[in-house]
Amino acid sequence: MMISALFAACSPGNKTQQTDDFEYCNERFADIQMLRYQVDGFDQLSLKQKTFIYHLQEAALWGRDILFDQNGKYNLAIRDLLENLYTNYQGDRKSKDYLALEEYLKRVWFSNGIHHHYGSEKFQPGFSREWFVEQTQCSDEIAEVIFNPAVMAKRVNLAEGQDLLLTSACNYYQGVTQAEAEAFYEREKAKGDQQHPVMHGMNSTLVKGTDGKIYEERWTTTGKYGPYLSKVVEHLKQAREFAEDDKQKAVIDKLVAFYETGDLKTFDDYSIAWVENTEPLVDFVNGFIESYGDPLGIKSSWESIVNFKDLDATRRTETLSKNAQWFEDHSPVAPQFKKEKVKGISAKVIRAAILGGDLYPSTAIGINLPNSNWVRAEHGSKSVTIANLTHAYAQAAKGSGMLQEFSTSKEYMEIVEKYGDMTDDLHTDLHECLGHGSGKLMPGVDPDSLKAYGSTIEEARADLFALYYLADEKLVELGLLPDKEAYKASYIQQVQNGLMTQLVRIKLGDQIEESHMRNRALIARWAYENGKGKAEGGKDVIEMVKRDGKTYVVINDFKMLRQLFGELLAEIQRVKSTGDFEGARQLVETYGVKIDPTLHKEMLDRYAKLNVAPYKGFINPVYKAVRDEQGNITDVTISYEEGYAEQMMRYSRDYSIKK
Repeated sequence: MMISALFAACSPGNKTQQTDDFEYCNERFADIQMLRYQVDGFDQLSLKQKTFIYHLQEAALWGRDILFDQNGKYNLAIRDLLENLYTNYQGDRKSKDYLALEEYLKRVWFSNGIHHHYGSEKFQPGFSREWFVEQTQCSDEIAEVIFNPAVMAKRVNLAEGQDLLLTSACNYYQGVTQAEAEAFYEREKAKGDQQHPVMHGMNSTLVKGTDGKIYEERWTTTGKYGPYLSKVVEHLKQAREFAEDDKQKAVIDKLVAFYETGDLKTFDDYSIAWVENTEPLVDFVNGFIESYGDPLGIKSSWESIVNFKDLDATRRTETLSKNAQWFEDHSPVAPQFKKEKVKGISAKVIRAAILGGDLYPSTAIGINLPNSNWVRAEHGSKSVTIANLTHAYAQAAKGSGMLQEFSTSKEYMEIVEKYGDMTDDLHTDLHECLGHGSGKLMPGVDPDSLKAYGSTIEEARADLFALYYLADEKLVELGLLPDKEAYKASYIQQVQNGLMTQLVRIKLGDQIEESHMRNRALIARWAYENGKGKAEGGKDVIEMVKRDGKTYVVINDFKMLRQLFGELLAEIQRVKSTGDFEGARQLVETYGVKIDPTLHKEMLDRYAKLNVAPYKGFINPVYKAVRDEQGNITDVTISYEEGYAEQMMRYSRDYSIKK
């Protein structure tokens, strides 16, 4: 489970923001700004720790093509055609078609496929079909996929009333309808351990054979994605020799065993060993993790992050972890849905060393794992806030004009400027560390019972937990906030974003599709509608006001808004705990999907004048192993000079297996 960054904008054009001579912003194209992140403290690590990171980052990079294929079965073939033309084109490289090809390829790299990484709609190329076919001699099938808007139009379709598998371009199902897939996994779950259920289907493609029978094609070193997973395993084994202790070696051993066998019980064993291994400075995520790319929320995309602990900042998350039971006990949810005893909540602030798979180039700023409900309940969870990424976002956002354009008043601007960064970090900590780790399912409730609405409900649950407690005096008492007014910055940003500013990420006429965006809209719109007339003097808790032809958000009663967040948290926890699919559907479809077209156009027009990109992603640093004559690593260096296209072409060359 992950939380995405909300808004971070570089200055207009390709200008850069620098702090201590480090360049954070690098390049802009389409609706995307590329950033760099600095790995402070790497040079101070021991040689053993550096070598461990080096091998782990190699394992992280070898999973890249797995994600491309998961996102769409034509993605790798299309990427190869684009890269070959980009490299070998003999014509005018300043021509309209070639420049459009360059931008299209950069978007494909960024999204790990031909669909938008966030909105999920297919890119429409700016070059002509005739030109591309002439240059590449591609098949009609490939040309249709690229140029016909009706073919594979959405990577993930969540539209109510449609067959979500037949209308989604993701490559997790082959010839299988939604009803068939749901029935298949219901049967699998019924045959398994009901008390400790494995996550059925998380590491396989569901296929209907020519004989009409449905079966799973497992992702293992000897199955689908075998050549790539074998490379991942090779580097994990090399990293193992430099692990900090025997427990960390055992974590790697179990992960390797899972990749080799595909056994889901082995994955649970790995998850338990991983979540209980909290002492090492260097840590990693590597594997099939998040299910946002599957409209049914079953299949898991491949991702990796290698990181090491930010010791000073981790004291903040450790404070939350130590008080996890207090937060659970004082939650506004019904008593039967609370955990009687919170177990194994560990949280830390980390510095990312490398990003891979579904965490690259677009990434989360916080992660809470594992995803298995029973593992979390019995063994706990690990939560991380990624400090150097949030810092890069914050640096990039300076001077964007967003705050000035959308703030209701000078007072709001001052509150956000004073407390915004602080409450953003704490919101992420609360969301990941305690929000995802809170509450419990009722006995016998299927963790997948909310189906296509599950991801949105889970993200809303964690966000609401964070929002509710940001306004609690306990955070001031614990020294995590300086005063009782600080929380207002988070409330202002949450409501503005959910009601208005996140709409700039969506094309005019479209509805909200992505789970995190649906979550934010659900929270803000529910509070807006249910707060009418409930503020002091009969005012609305949240108002949408017009000034000089522009729409702004006004919060008339912050305390009542907190109460509303608590009420919605209680309802969403009930929906989650009881597996109330209809309750989830009503909440998401009523508050999280539809967009007012007039307001949407206004947001797009106002945002366009700022000339900033709504999406951000990262260029990885480059690690090089220095070896002696015997081949032993004597040092690992880090550099930040590699450009975006240069990095992407190197990854395609060095971390791909050509058939």
